Amino acid sequence: MIRPIALGLTLLSLAFGSVQPARADGDEAFFQSVFGRWTGPGEIVAGKYKGTKFVCDLAGIQPDKAVGMSLDGSCRVGMFSQPMTATFTRGGASYKGSFLDGSKGKGLDIVSGDVTGNRVVVGLDRKQLKGAMVARLEEQDKLKITISVQVANELVPVIGMTLKRDESVKRASLEK
Repeated sequence: MIRPIALGLTLLSLAFGSVQPARADGDEAFFQSVFGRWTGPGEIVAGKYKGTKFVCDLAGIQPDKAVGMSLDGSCRVGMFSQPMTATFTRGGASYKGSFLDGSKGKGLDIVSGDVTGNRVVVGLDRKQLKGAMVARLEEQDKLKITISVQVANELVPVIGMTLKRDESVKRASLEK
């Protein structure tokens, strides 16, 4: 039941497969502002599983001193939980990486990316499926994520999430 979440995320990213090249100046600052633990609800807003609600608990960290992000955590629907992992880093003028185990497995490839101000857009790809994921930091402690897929030359949102920074993690790092 959780697999549609991963598929939806993949499709959204693919739709933005031809985003602008990454810019070095603000990228690192953006990622520094979103590292940490994020929790909150999401919903599948299109497709066979439309209306399915879920809750995610994700931790974002810096991947081996590279510009980008590694995510690790899970999303839960009722009693069922699905591990969620992703890593994308800047390589040349854009971003590359994978969601779950990439397109060679059951996940998606991250094929492009761009950071502009308080927003990152990454292109997703899996065989004929194209999409994009947009993550926007609306406030210091509020992150909105939308995953869309390309359908007939149009991006269609399929998953939406609103995550909040876990305050206990924030307090613990301030106490060190």
